Amino acid sequence: MWAAGLGLTMVLAACGQNTAAPSSGGGQESAAAPAADAIKVGVILPETESSARWEGFDKPLLQQAMQAEGLAPDIQNAQGDEQKFSTLADGMISSGVKVLVIASITSESGAAVAAKAKAQGIPTIDYDRLSLGGTSDYYVSFDNEKVGELQGQGLVQGLQGKTNPQIIEIEGAPTDNNATLFYNGQQRVLKPKYDSGEYKLVQSQRIEDWDNQIGGTTFEQILTGNGGKVEGVVAANDGLAGAVITVLTKYGLNGQVPVTGQDATPDGLQAILRGDQYMTVYKPIKQESDAAAKLAAALAKGDTAAADAIATGSVNDPTGNRNVKSVLLEPQLITKDNVKVVIDDGQVEASEICVANLAATCSELGISAA
Repeated sequence: MWAAGLGLTMVLAACGQNTAAPSSGGGQESAAAPAADAIKVGVILPETESSARWEGFDKPLLQQAMQAEGLAPDIQNAQGDEQKFSTLADGMISSGVKVLVIASITSESGAAVAAKAKAQGIPTIDYDRLSLGGTSDYYVSFDNEKVGELQGQGLVQGLQGKTNPQIIEIEGAPTDNNATLFYNGQQRVLKPKYDSGEYKLVQSQRIEDWDNQIGGTTFEQILTGNGGKVEGVVAANDGLAGAVITVLTKYGLNGQVPVTGQDATPDGLQAILRGDQYMTVYKPIKQESDAAAKLAAALAKGDTAAADAIATGSVNDPTGNRNVKSVLLEPQLITKDNVKVVIDDGQVEASEICVANLAATCSELGISAA
């Protein structure tokens, strides 16, 4: 079992690849162009390989939310390149942004950028991922330990009626603080079952960069090394879940083994409707982008009292030995029975998941692609 304190990012590859979300951000209409005198805010997203969310959801939703707050956002993507992440930050700082919002690739790169911004008197918001050892003034994300806890609870639900199930854990990369939180949440539910012998942990393995191809290959090696036996899989996001399901299908085990996920992607939701994936965790990105925009607007005006009224939570940064004022949003466990929640919220269009072979299932669940 890997030690808590390591981290995750999210990467897509050919195996179990997430489908890109529509550029409108799940059905959200584009906001009008910002006014000429709008305050400039810089936003750096981490990459495009890990998940459909960054370009498909976060970018358009952040654009819309910030423009609604009277800001002029400059949103760029570092494409997984830490040097580019730093260069983008340099350009934004030089261009005179009043606030910098960063979803870091690693804690080190995020902390370095926050330090540069601080030296120029520019407040920084860590978005989605906390940069350990950094100096960002605020943090906006979901309750990531709760995300992991929901994954553990989902697996337990899916394993009801199974005796002494053997579990394989496919975790994410050691470059994102969220890993600690996801893992800790999972183990809050699962470790007592491992310790008591109710469940057997076959192996828990981190996957570098959340690379789905590596995840699938690693899972297959663990599976075959265990004589082809597995009753449950913790997959830390929908991309890795898809890679796991590809391997399970190869061995005729798909639909028989509950697999967890995260992000409520179109591919993940389709897999849930097919019965190949048991659950995912829905994180309403519109809530996250709206909170970041409101926080950025307050900071851009120098109104720290308003910012503090928005960021009423707190997260400990053990590396920096400090507490970071935070907005922590609630994630939600999604199984087949409540997939409609994600559609009703507009994060995913019904047409993205109710493809031909799932049309009848969608109809049974009250989901209409019309």
